[in-house]
Amino acid sequence: MTEAARIPRALQLQLCALAAITLWPYALFQPWYLSLLAALLIGWRAALAWQDRATPRRLVQLPLALVALALILFAYGNPVGRLPGLAALCQLLPLKLLETQRTRDIRVTLLLAFFLIVGMFLHEQSAIVAIAAGAASLFAIACAARTQRPALPLGESLRLGGRLLGLGLPLMLLLFLLFPRIEGPLWGMPLDAYTGSTGLSDRMDSASISKLVPTGGIAFRASFKGAIPPPAERYWRGPVLGLFNGEEWRPLLAPPRSRASYEEIGRSWDYSITLEPNNLRWLLSLDYPLRSDSGRFSYDNGLIASAPVRQRTRYNLRSYPDIVVGLNESAELLEIMQRLPPGFNPRAIASGEEIGGRWLRAPERLRAVIDLMRSRSLQYTLSPPPTGRNSVDDFLFVTRSGFCEHFAAAFVVLARAAGLSARVVTGYQGGEVNPLDGTLVVRQSDAHAWAEVWLPERGWLRVDPTAESFPRRIDERGLESSLPPSDALPFMVRTDIGWLRNLRYRWEALGNTWNLWVLGYNAQRQMAMLRSLGFADADWRMLVSLMAGSAGLWLLWLIWRLAPKYARADALDRSWQRFCKQMARRGHARHSWETPAAYAARLSLQYPAQADNLQGIAELYARLRYGKLAAHADDISTLRARIKTLSASLGST
Repeated sequence: MTEAARIPRALQLQLCALAAITLWPYALFQPWYLSLLAALLIGWRAALAWQDRATPRRLVQLPLALVALALILFAYGNPVGRLPGLAALCQLLPLKLLETQRTRDIRVTLLLAFFLIVGMFLHEQSAIVAIAAGAASLFAIACAARTQRPALPLGESLRLGGRLLGLGLPLMLLLFLLFPRIEGPLWGMPLDAYTGSTGLSDRMDSASISKLVPTGGIAFRASFKGAIPPPAERYWRGPVLGLFNGEEWRPLLAPPRSRASYEEIGRSWDYSITLEPNNLRWLLSLDYPLRSDSGRFSYDNGLIASAPVRQRTRYNLRSYPDIVVGLNESAELLEIMQRLPPGFNPRAIASGEEIGGRWLRAPERLRAVIDLMRSRSLQYTLSPPPTGRNSVDDFLFVTRSGFCEHFAAAFVVLARAAGLSARVVTGYQGGEVNPLDGTLVVRQSDAHAWAEVWLPERGWLRVDPTAESFPRRIDERGLESSLPPSDALPFMVRTDIGWLRNLRYRWEALGNTWNLWVLGYNAQRQMAMLRSLGFADADWRMLVSLMAGSAGLWLLWLIWRLAPKYARADALDRSWQRFCKQMARRGHARHSWETPAAYAARLSLQYPAQADNLQGIAELYARLRYGKLAAHADDISTLRARIKTLSASLGST
C-alpha cells in the first residue's frame, strides 16, 4: 500500500478488532470507566469505517485525549508509574485509531498494539494473559500483512500470521530455557511495583480480614505427599499478633531463629506450598513446621522469609501437628501477652477480671471465657455493624455480630483480663481439594483469625472462638456453611453450582500446571536442567554462550529455509533450455518475459517453413510444464525428438 493510498474499509475494521482484542485483558486490571471509554472510542472508529465516513478533526480528538488523561489522574492520582502508564497507552491506542488515515499511521498503531501486548505481562503472568497475548500477536501480524497486501483476504492473513508465529516458536523456547533467570518482578518501580499484591496484613483491626473474603482470589496451593489433613486441622499459620493498642493488633518484633525451638514427635504432614505474592515475609504453614527449604523460624513458631514475598514462591515443608510448644516460655513474653491498653473496653475487661477472680486454675479460666462468649449468642457475618472506640465491648454487648477477627480479638481481651497469656493468630483455615490435580486450593475467602492461650501444663494451645460458636466453620464447606443467607460469597467461589465448580476446577488445574512448569522455571530449575544435560559448572557466561550458539544455528536454518531456491532444472526444463540455447546461437534469444507460445510465434516469423514444428514444441512443453498431469518419460522423449528433428531441419537450410 502506498503512502497516499486510501486505507480499505476492511483493513480499518480489522485494526479496530485488533485494538479490541489487545485491550480486553486490561479490563481485568484497570477501573471500569477507563475500559468503557476505550470501548466507546473503538466502537466510534469502527462505525466511521463501516459508514465510509472521514475521521474526526483534531479539534475533536484533543478534548477526548484530555478527558482520558483526567480519568487516569482520577483513578491513580499520579501520572507516573506502571499502572497509570499502561492506562495511558490503553487510551492512546483508540485515540490513534481515530486519526489513522495513512500507512504510516497504521504502522504506529501496530507498534502501540505490540507494546500493549508486552504490557499485559506487567500486570500478570497467568495462562489467560499468555493466551490473550498470543491471540493479539496473531491478529497484529495479520494486520501488518494486510497493510502490505490490501487484497489479501482475512483468512489468508491470519494463516500467514500463524506461520510467522510458528517460525518464532523455536527461538522463544530457546530464550525461555537458556536466558539467565532474573529473580524479582517484571516491574521494579518503587511507586507501584507491588500494588497488585493482596492477602493478609501484619495488622488486624475490626474489618481487616473480612475485606479479603469478597476477592475470592487464590492465596496459595498445597500439594501433599499422601493423605490431606481433615478440615479441622487445616489451620494455616501466618502473622501472630501479640500487641494491642486498643484499635489494632500488631506483631511482636523479635529476631528470627535458624532452627525451631521444638523437636519432631508424632505424626507429620509432608507437603509443598505455592504461595502467591503478598509483599509480606510470613510463609504460611500448618502447625508446627520443622523442616523447610525456605525461610527461618519466628519466636511464635511460624516461618519467616528472608525478604518480602513479591513473586510466586514454592517451598517444601514437614509439619508436626501434635507437638507441644512453649512449655518453657519466658516469663517476660508471657507478661507481654497479658497486657491490655488502659481506657479501652471496660465491660469486657471487667467480665474477664471477674472470671479471673472466680477461678484459680488456668484451664478453668479458659473454659469460663469460652462459656461466656457462647452465652452471648453471637452471630457470624461478613457485614457486621460498625463499632466504636470500644470495639470489643460493642461486639460482645451491643451488636453481637461480627466476623472471625471480632471473635478472636474479643476472646484474647477476655482471656488477658482473666489473667491468661493469649495472642491472636491470623492466617487461613480450610481449603478446597481440586479433584483434577489433587492440590488443596486456599483462597482469600478462607482468611481466618483464631487465638492461642498459654497453659502451664500444655504450653501454647490453639483456641478458635469462631469455631467454638459455629462448628460448621471448619467443616468441608468451610465459610459458606456458617454464613447467614444474607451474606453471599463471591460468585466464582460458590460450591452449590455444579457446572461453575467444575469449570473452576479445570481452570485452576491449568493455572497450577502453568505456575509449576512456566512461571516456576526459576534459576534453580534452570541450573538443574543444565546439569542433567552434562553442564555441571553452568554459569551466566555459559548460558549466554549456549543461547547465542543455539539461536545462531536456528537463524542459519531459517535463512536456508526461507532463502530463494535455485534448484537444478529437471529433465523437462533441460530439454527446453537446450532448445532455447540453440535458437539463441542463431541470433534469436528468448526474452525473459516471453511465454513459450509467444516465443514460438516470433520464431515462426523467421522460419515459416518450420512454423508447425516450432509451435508444436512450444505447445508440448507448456502442456507438460503447466498442465494438471505430470510429465512422463515418454512425453519428455517426444519433446527431445521434436527438438532434434527441428535442429536437423534448420541445419540443412
